[in-house]
Amino acid sequence: MQNLFSGIYKDKTVLVTGHTGFKGSWLVYWLNQMGAKVVGYSLEAPTIPNHIELLNLDIISIIGDIRDLDKLNQTFETYKPDIVFHLAAQPLVRLSYENPIETYETNVIGTLKVFEACRKADVKAIVNITSDKAYENKEWIWGYRENDPMGGYDPYSSSKGCADILASSYRNSYFNISDYKTKHNTLLSSCRAGNVIGGGDWAKDRLLPDIMLSVSQGKKVSIRNPHATRPWQHVLEPLSGYLHIGQKLLEEKQEFGDAWNFGPSDEGNITVEEVVKNVKKHWDKIDYEIHRDPNQLHEANLLKLDCSKAHILLKWKDVWDSETTFEKTVKWYKAYYEEDRNVLTKDDLENYVKDARNKNIEWTK
Repeated sequence: MQNLFSGIYKDKTVLVTGHTGFKGSWLVYWLNQMGAKVVGYSLEAPTIPNHIELLNLDIISIIGDIRDLDKLNQTFETYKPDIVFHLAAQPLVRLSYENPIETYETNVIGTLKVFEACRKADVKAIVNITSDKAYENKEWIWGYRENDPMGGYDPYSSSKGCADILASSYRNSYFNISDYKTKHNTLLSSCRAGNVIGGGDWAKDRLLPDIMLSVSQGKKVSIRNPHATRPWQHVLEPLSGYLHIGQKLLEEKQEFGDAWNFGPSDEGNITVEEVVKNVKKHWDKIDYEIHRDPNQLHEANLLKLDCSKAHILLKWKDVWDSETTFEKTVKWYKAYYEEDRNVLTKDDLENYVKDARNKNIEWTK
């Protein structure tokens, strides 16, 4: 495991904001397995149960708010990270309607303060994680490319669009490549991914966690948007992209300090109802009903990413098809609920890396 990404992460100090969240917990687990010195900075885990506590990792875990610049600066000064993966966010669309102020304060001003802490500490590399929802979504059939305009209909999506514009501004104003190694030593990239799924997510109002929680309680799950199409991918897919970008930045390859999409191939773009039927094949206890609410809050029906840039320049590609992704996700929860809290994270990562090696994917070399 330590030889992945050319062994770049072994003994590196890596700070991950949002490490108690779903994606963050998988990321710190992978970094830990590669021999990195991991420093997590986040609010308390947002759910009970939660993935980070189940992993029981030997990492430095700091409970703090990214809006607290003094605490951020103190953390950076103490641990002097080589690279920062910024994932901390208010990540839920429906919650953003209920609490827009906290959503913008966290996703925009919080990101600003993380960048300022990085600037003060002269951090070598920053991988800023936003969302596919940052794009101005016209619900067309083509995938969005990295140079398409930012936007966002709902508060969450627009806050992510703002965070991406903010990253672009910092890349121009403070971390300009033309001034690299003269006025600063920092490379900054932004990464956008589609809907990620996998074991260990218990966030409210997300399709797979809602399904798994309902089945564990012997209830039917209520499906809100059966015809909405999303780019579904296992959480390890975008993480491999983020880690690959981080490798390039640590290697001081300036051209990778840019925006990047990480999404599944076209077969991963599937409607919500098709997802439910697919996962039911792997756990027959799953039952559902369609709930149509005329007063329902707006959520996009169609959203796709064009990942040609990552495919061509980074030689990145997805490892698991949608069938494998759904199977691995359901098996993780099934093991947790039916096998006395058995956690399959280690097995999933090892199998993912093995399958990536069999496909001769660049980051495994």
